Amino acid sequence: MTTADTSAPAVLAERRDGVLVVTLNRPEARNAVNAAVATGVAAALDELDSDSGLQVGIITGAGGYFCAGMDLKAFVRGESPRTDRGFAGICQRPPEKPLIAAVEGFALAGGLEIALSCDLIVAARGARLGIPETKRGLAAAAGGLLRLPKRIPYHVAMLMALTGDPITAERAYEVGLVVETCEPGAALEAALRIAGVIAANGPLAVRVSKRILQSAIDWAESEAWERQAELVGPVFTSADAREGAVAFIAGTMPLEGMGISPVRWRRAGRGDEGAEGLLPGVEGRPHRPLQPPAGTDQRHRPDGRRGAVLPRGAHPDQLRRRRAREDRLHPAP
Repeated sequence: MTTADTSAPAVLAERRDGVLVVTLNRPEARNAVNAAVATGVAAALDELDSDSGLQVGIITGAGGYFCAGMDLKAFVRGESPRTDRGFAGICQRPPEKPLIAAVEGFALAGGLEIALSCDLIVAARGARLGIPETKRGLAAAAGGLLRLPKRIPYHVAMLMALTGDPITAERAYEVGLVVETCEPGAALEAALRIAGVIAANGPLAVRVSKRILQSAIDWAESEAWERQAELVGPVFTSADAREGAVAFIAGTMPLEGMGISPVRWRRAGRGDEGAEGLLPGVEGRPHRPLQPPAGTDQRHRPDGRRGAVLPRGAHPDQLRRRRAREDRLHPAP
């Protein structure tokens, strides 16, 4: 029988290269949410949003479980599992920055509602996800009934809510609720790999992209373009956008969708200095000397041509696709 360690914090927060890993740390209670968990999660998310050195968050659970929902014993004692961010310190006001749920074991009731408050869910194969509240004469009022039909097909959400039966991680992947499944015990590792790729991108572009994706579903088509323009305007005039474009032109960080072709640049044989004449200044900020982005690997090819720069941990197929695209755009003489 496991003995509860009352001296251990209910929530752990660990920084890893721009990623904040938040761990629900009540394995003896299957990480059920009490007042201490709610307060700890809220504090961690406040840190994530306020610290410019943090780009992505991950929330996971200790002891091989994600979360069993609300701690009913603590609730009966009069503890509140809510903060100004809502249930579990997250459900009504998730962070502005991306947050990934790394699910092991199960995410049930309020546990799934925590995961639904995240932007991405990674789950170990065999894990169970569900909102069993109706089996107890209750309703999933911390976001389960509101968010689930926006994430998966309506009738699948209805089946889960009305029967209270959980689904496996494999089924959740099939219906789009989970973005990746992995071996049991490897959910955090998988989430860290995804977080590393996100953290290597432009912070402002990532936050704005998240906000638009979350809001667009509620925008009327007549207002959507105007609302989007208000949000993306600062992105395209930011130093991040300018430096990303310069890096693309110099061939050190291939980017797609910027509308900038490196062909004229490379045929002219210009160096990085020439980028000043090609790209407008951003609010008078001078261009910094180009360096490979932090957290990336510079790979060189046997033929001496420049290789792609990808975040550490990027999938090998991504590198192969980048190299193939470079060969098509800029064939060797």
